[in-house]
Amino acid sequence: MERLWYQGGLQMKLLFEIDKKDYREDGTVCIRPSVRGIIRKEGKLAMIYSRKYNYYKFPGGGIEQGESHEDTLIREVKEESGLDVIRESIESYGYVHRVQKGKIEDKFIQDNFYYLCDAGEESGEQQLDDYEDEEQFTLVYVTPVQAMEVNRSQVHGEKTENPGFQVMLERENRVMELLLRDFGDSFGA
Repeated sequence: MERLWYQGGLQMKLLFEIDKKDYREDGTVCIRPSVRGIIRKEGKLAMIYSRKYNYYKFPGGGIEQGESHEDTLIREVKEESGLDVIRESIESYGYVHRVQKGKIEDKFIQDNFYYLCDAGEESGEQQLDDYEDEEQFTLVYVTPVQAMEVNRSQVHGEKTENPGFQVMLERENRVMELLLRDFGDSFGA
């Protein structure tokens, strides 16, 4: 049976769940929902590449208090990539439910909402957070197969052993696998 997420008139299907079961059930909890943009162009995806740690991720980030998914998507994609998302093109794809031990809290819960969208041709300047700048985030266009190959086979420096980082890579790779399943022809697959 398909699981759906509902809030304020929005509906989104569950793509998959990652539950590491490595947390205290009765401990402190951090809930941090986020949005991710799936921007396809000429058989490739607009991805954020960390030059420092050699990995790919979808542009996006955390939803601020009182901010809509669409507003967050537009803001986060602009900040990380410099691309302007076209609001009218935003279409829900699905969400990933993630549960694992947090860095500080006993339990970290994150619903990652993925949206198909288009962006304007021109790329503006990135507005990176300190950690994003330190990781040398840059916008690249890459096929899902190329991104997954790097994410799965390369060494990612000190991040390699980080459980949260490993779950993020697993999440991004599994979403790319679903995109290949659903839109393989547009990626030349």
